[in-house]
Amino acid sequence: MKKLVLNKAKGFTITEILVALAIVAIMSTVIAVNFLGKTEEAKFTRVKGDLTNLQSALMSYYNDNGFFPTTDQGLDALVRKPTLEPVPNNYQRGGYISGGGVVNDPWGKPYQYISPGIENDYELFSMGADGRPGGEGKFQDIGVWNMNAINFNAENQ
Repeated sequence: MKKLVLNKAKGFTITEILVALAIVAIMSTVIAVNFLGKTEEAKFTRVKGDLTNLQSALMSYYNDNGFFPTTDQGLDALVRKPTLEPVPNNYQRGGYISGGGVVNDPWGKPYQYISPGIENDYELFSMGADGRPGGEGKFQDIGVWNMNAINFNAENQ
């Protein structure tokens, strides 16, 4: 007579599966928290770079023409020769910004430009993540007056 031998099934126990899922969940949370903080920090770093580039373009415009674009002419004056007064006489061929235009801030809003400014020749800034004046953390205004003093990181979001 033949003996029937049952093979014991091989696989993972429910406890092993739950432990593995818990480890994956914990690792995902840690990675997500670190990544999200770095994303906002990267946006802030980009604002600083954009403002620095716009400042350089504005200074070139000023050096060529003896004045900054007016608020009405806006930052578009760095891309196309203004037709509104005062019309620049020594406008640089091709404009002052390469790449076809002035970029928006990392939150998709236009950079703000006011000339003459309140305390300077001009004010140049982003209204931050909320697109509204004022705010704190990632919602604060970031301008040429404070971009080097702000230390944005995950703690001040």
